[in-house]
Amino acid sequence: MSNVPAIRLKTHWFKPGAPKTPEQQAGAMGFTIWRVALQTLKRMRGADFDIDAGEPYFAFMREVLVFLVAVADRLAHDRFDGATRVAFTTALVLHVADTLHGNEVDLMGAPAPGQPQPRDRFIDLYNEVSGHYGEFGGVAGQDEFSPDFSFLRYLGHRLEPTLPPEHRRWVIDQVMAIEAPEAVGKVQQTLRDLCSTAPRRMRHSSVSGD
Repeated sequence: MSNVPAIRLKTHWFKPGAPKTPEQQAGAMGFTIWRVALQTLKRMRGADFDIDAGEPYFAFMREVLVFLVAVADRLAHDRFDGATRVAFTTALVLHVADTLHGNEVDLMGAPAPGQPQPRDRFIDLYNEVSGHYGEFGGVAGQDEFSPDFSFLRYLGHRLEPTLPPEHRRWVIDQVMAIEAPEAVGKVQQTLRDLCSTAPRRMRHSSVSGD
């Protein structure tokens, strides 16, 4: 069991009855996705997977972030009309890219002249890999989109190169059985709460490290 402490995520609007733009919803979702991706990395480290500081750290984060944005986009497909979904997902990708960029530059410094910026690397990766995730489906019979076996397995496959060779054989099982379902559940909950017009009962939601 992981000893990573729980984090607190705001998933309700202060005035839930007021209409929110897709960009506002994307900003709140982007905040959640960043925190959940960090928690996933910490949980993986707590399960004795070596994710080194530096490029391996950000390679892992990029892959998890792309996966979570792809999940959020599929959830948005079920909740929003086409134009709203496009606006939401576009703003979400840009929000996550900016957050990643700031963190990567702070920790690793600005790229050398002529090298791609972290923001652009993430956007390029999303544009490439989201199409792959688009080939996978959801679990049948669910009230909302939940990634199917192949969807989750592909995330594990994408994460293998970010880990040392001796840990790669276990990452798919860890991701499919534990980390991805936990992370997906938080993204699902966040979009439900952000779209809800019901009065708030709780101000924050916890992401458990258990």
